[in-house]
Amino acid sequence: MHRPLRRIPAVALASLLLAALPALASGPASPTWARGLENQRQADLGDGTYLNPVLAGDRPDPSVLKDGQDYYLTLSSFDAYPGLPIWHSRDLVNWQPLGHAITRNVGAIWAPDIVKHQGRYFIYFPARTGEHRSNFVVWADDIRGPWSDPIDIGLGGYIDPGHAVGEDGKRYLFLSGGDYVQLADDGLSVVGTPKHVYDGWRYPQSWDVEAYAQEGPKIHFREGWYYMTTAVGGTAGPPTGHMVITARSRSIHGPWQNAPNNPITRTQSAAEPWWSRGHATVVEGTDGRWWMMYHGYENGFWTLGRQTLLDPIEWTDDGWFVARGGDLGQPLRKPSGSALAPHGMALSDDFRGGRLGPQWAFFNPGSDEYRRLRFSGDGLVMQGKGSAPRDASPLTTIAGDPAYQFEVELEVAPGAVGGALLFYSDRLYVGVGSNGEQFIMHRYGEERPARLAPSDRGGRLWLRVTNNRHIVTFHTSMDGRTWQKYPVQMETSGYHHNVAGKFLALKPALYAAGDGAVTFRSFRYRALD
Repeated sequence: MHRPLRRIPAVALASLLLAALPALASGPASPTWARGLENQRQADLGDGTYLNPVLAGDRPDPSVLKDGQDYYLTLSSFDAYPGLPIWHSRDLVNWQPLGHAITRNVGAIWAPDIVKHQGRYFIYFPARTGEHRSNFVVWADDIRGPWSDPIDIGLGGYIDPGHAVGEDGKRYLFLSGGDYVQLADDGLSVVGTPKHVYDGWRYPQSWDVEAYAQEGPKIHFREGWYYMTTAVGGTAGPPTGHMVITARSRSIHGPWQNAPNNPITRTQSAAEPWWSRGHATVVEGTDGRWWMMYHGYENGFWTLGRQTLLDPIEWTDDGWFVARGGDLGQPLRKPSGSALAPHGMALSDDFRGGRLGPQWAFFNPGSDEYRRLRFSGDGLVMQGKGSAPRDASPLTTIAGDPAYQFEVELEVAPGAVGGALLFYSDRLYVGVGSNGEQFIMHRYGEERPARLAPSDRGGRLWLRVTNNRHIVTFHTSMDGRTWQKYPVQMETSGYHHNVAGKFLALKPALYAAGDGAVTFRSFRYRALD
């Protein structure tokens, strides 16, 4: 026996439909990251899949070396020293830091290339200061170092050197603009002058790009072909600008034939989760699957810098490769291999060790910058430098989360000013400083008031900085327990390259200025959901 249908009043039916609209409009829930150290997001979802980025935060121009069952990665470090960080992985998704390959400041370091040749590791990279541009190489017999001092190999008119070995057994560097030059057999100097070998691939003029900017050539060899994978379109500017292209040749000397499916990958719409995708290294996995590692800006978060992304590729029957990761907004099947240790590194630091932790780097340090530091066993003592963050060479660390909070204890000696910042460059930063008794606000790379006179007494205080998706809030405390909200908040979504140049990122930072010293203790970082 069937029950009769009950009529629903029109008003009630309308209410039910309206209540359902938000769920219908939102569709399925967006994928979310796993959480690791300090609640930092991590790519490995624990179910055989991963969600980009594989290295969150400011990790641009990744160069990847496969060495047996291991992968090693380095990337652009720009004005941060120690520079050229080395990362290690067994699965291309979970990475652990090994150290840095350079400590001496030779300028802003751009797009490096890490290779292994006849048992020795080499990193080729360009660097520039306001007065000098050149290319350098460092080498080591052990990936963990020690690394050689940087060797200047010239080529000041070029950037982004990519190492290759030709069919003749000779070594070469491929350079921006489609040129290449032979290296000496030891790889530590140039033989002859650069020659032009590749004209690149031209995109339609109707596309919105930053500039043509043919750069970042990376060479790999497969089944009788040399492949040159290059970036064009500019690394910033419009979200649709950067892209990956490739060409191939039977000889290292050319001629180079463009892929019929160029660009291999490109952000096609500002609605995609990753902007300005490009500058790829092609690498074979330990299970025979192939991958591209490149960088991109997270939608809405230029401030985090260019983050490292992993995109699966497949080879076609006619010997070209295609990207299979789509817009990288969904989980993808992981490469083979397993994590050797938890991914990433903690940013928190109690400053009780005898040396600077691997998470820290000075901004544009002088040759004697490390002499400013003293490790007392009860904090990091930093001698003041300059008068404000712009000339104080702050200590910075890379945050990879859209929302996070950090706090630190400061003991400010007489004559010093110390503080906590979100630091982009010497032209653009935000934060709060103190002479131990009074506060100074740093806004837009300027000071309010214009100058804070050092105190004759100094003092002890705690600072907390919260960056919640560009809304920045400061709190201060005199005992580390009771916190007072600072009366000024900031919005920092414009603190990035398209506004201020330099290809950098907004980073948590600590500074000490003036004639005295500042002791930092108990730096604590935590990502927010």
